[in-house]
Amino acid sequence: MSGVCTCRGPVLNGPADGGRKSTWKRAGTWLGTAYRRGVRGGRERPTVLQWLRYAYGGRLPRDLSGWVLRDTTSRTWIWRHLARAAVQLLPVVVLCIAVVPAPLGYRISAAVGGSVLALVFSMAYVVETTEHRVVKAGFASGTAAQLREERAERARVERRSPYRRDGAGSFD
Repeated sequence: MSGVCTCRGPVLNGPADGGRKSTWKRAGTWLGTAYRRGVRGGRERPTVLQWLRYAYGGRLPRDLSGWVLRDTTSRTWIWRHLARAAVQLLPVVVLCIAVVPAPLGYRISAAVGGSVLALVFSMAYVVETTEHRVVKAGFASGTAAQLREERAERARVERRSPYRRDGAGSFD
């Protein structure tokens, strides 16, 4: 069973099949060990300092690679990306408001305008940025996009199922 994750949620099989087969398996927790040998379910979340380093583009320890995969494939992955981008902007905004020699109204409007523009550009590269984070965590390129697509397909199937009415039944 080398390379196969027995996890909750969509995961990819390991290097044995080249990452082409996808499978849904159910077990205790989602470890996200698809492409990393030796990754075990350790801590569930990074510390505040680790998260700040991660938000600025740093790597997390190996035992948190499953969390990186969850972070980039959960329902709220876009909001999480925006939160990381906002944290990256925070020092620049503070400097703009505190240091620039101009009236306060100008400084605030420049900070808000620059932040909005930066977040728009950040959203333009949201898929590439999250895929890069997944690759840095040790997973194959395209893993996050494939997992998000599988989740979306599963949601479409559940919505269109003729036997699922008013919340009755489940595909779990």
